[in-house]
Amino acid sequence: MRSKSKIAFFLPVMVLLWSCSGTKQTNVSETDMQSPITDDISAEFLDSATLGAGCFWCVEAIFQDIKGVLHVESGYAGGHVKNPSYNDVCSGRTGHIEVARIVFDTRTISFEKLLEVFWHSHDPTTRDRQGNDVGEQYRSVIFYHNEDQKNTAESSLETTEASKLWKDPIVTVIEQLNNNYYVAEDYHQNYYNNNKNQGYCSAVIGPKIAKFRKQFPELLKPGVGE
Repeated sequence: MRSKSKIAFFLPVMVLLWSCSGTKQTNVSETDMQSPITDDISAEFLDSATLGAGCFWCVEAIFQDIKGVLHVESGYAGGHVKNPSYNDVCSGRTGHIEVARIVFDTRTISFEKLLEVFWHSHDPTTRDRQGNDVGEQYRSVIFYHNEDQKNTAESSLETTEASKLWKDPIVTVIEQLNNNYYVAEDYHQNYYNNNKNQGYCSAVIGPKIAKFRKQFPELLKPGVGE
């Protein structure tokens, strides 16, 4: 089910946007993920990560701050229904998870370092929920794109568990990303930056961003937090 607190904050905006735009999604490839900012970077230095850590608005906003991250996109992954809408995903009947898909420059930031941020920026010990956001779409998951990412993710999980960063057992799933990723509706993209005064953004996302910036100042893009 959906989080009641999230609905309360989001419903007025959601109704307006649904009245103005469609909800059909399209499956995308790695090349479709590239934004104009990546055009001058050789493909050998580009990589993508797909992470689920609760509400994708939160995940997107945090990873947008990181040096070397070129593009972040909110989407749905892991389900069994084609072209799901936000309503479909929130119903719990499609199996999809809210995720952020991150395109990054490997010369500046590594997949391993992105996973370190991932472990610190959400609670990976709560199954199917983050705070008051409850439902299967909020599962903690690392979708790996290749065997190298799978190995890195498994090693990162073991290291994090051994570090006792979280006192309870980690329930994060490591799963292969197949042709089951869909871009979320336009109004979900860059959501925090476009809606900072919206209730959910100021009450939930803002404090998460502040915590991340305090923990990882060395990873911030120039000017972030100033």
